[in-house]
Amino acid sequence: MSLLGGAVATPFAARAQQGKLPTIGFMGTGSAANFSAWTAAFVQRLHELGWIEGRTATIEYRWGEGRPDRFAAIATEFVRLKVDVIVTLGSAVPTFKRATSDIPIIFAVATDPVGGGLVSSLARPGGNVTGISNQQSDLAGKRLGLFLEIVPNVRRLAVMGNVGYAESVIEMNGVETAARNLGIGAVARMEIRRPDDIAPAFERLERADALYLVADGLMNAQRMRIMTHALSARLPTICNVREYAAAGGFMSYGPSFPDLYRRAAEYVDKILRGAKPADLPVEQPTKFDFVINLTTAKALGLTIPQSMLLRADEVIE
Repeated sequence: MSLLGGAVATPFAARAQQGKLPTIGFMGTGSAANFSAWTAAFVQRLHELGWIEGRTATIEYRWGEGRPDRFAAIATEFVRLKVDVIVTLGSAVPTFKRATSDIPIIFAVATDPVGGGLVSSLARPGGNVTGISNQQSDLAGKRLGLFLEIVPNVRRLAVMGNVGYAESVIEMNGVETAARNLGIGAVARMEIRRPDDIAPAFERLERADALYLVADGLMNAQRMRIMTHALSARLPTICNVREYAAAGGFMSYGPSFPDLYRRAAEYVDKILRGAKPADLPVEQPTKFDFVINLTTAKALGLTIPQSMLLRADEVIE
């Protein structure tokens, strides 16, 4: 990428003059197709900041394909390539932290970076990691509350998440607490660690009125499969990412992921201009999307109050 209208701060100015472009290691935990909208937002923001791919910086893209077992090899490759900064999701950060304590690591999204051990604190991350927290566990109550305004008679809630990822477990615990506070009598956990766990989890589920999905890299890569199972089971889903609703989910409420990736690009810009990750506080989301999939609602026989349709940022028909 190149910088237009100004010089790149050291040490990268000297490298650019020598013909060695700063290199960004970008790892999506899912597939390139899954990440296309988010990657485009990231690259567009870099462009706006003056960085043009192939001219004054390079991006090395790698894809985890929803398989956490791939993350370590990609982390090792980025270290071998001596990339200048790494961008990924919170679920992959522990693996990258084990691979390097020197290369700056930016998480575009993390559920609970302090609770998950990614950073020491939001204000003072410490070490080589910083980024944006989407505070999903804090939003569980609001997300469930919105859902109950549409589907009030929920007695038993299922919650699916990757229990191999510490931050997903934190959110699952938060969902259980929020459900109790909102009068939902029972919560059934659907615990997965790999794609092959998804179908058996649905087979074991005895009864539920709705399904809450806790997003992470594994879940994101498998969202079409999850939605197919949920629709077959006639379960309205509560999601935290718009793309789940677009894939056939019933409702989503949460931070705008394209916006989070744009902001991740701003962290990269600061790092490439000489900032240290330890000095860059973890930021919070500022743009949220409430999305209702009206097509899915009709398929499930659910009637959406007009007041909720008016409140939604997007209605998928």
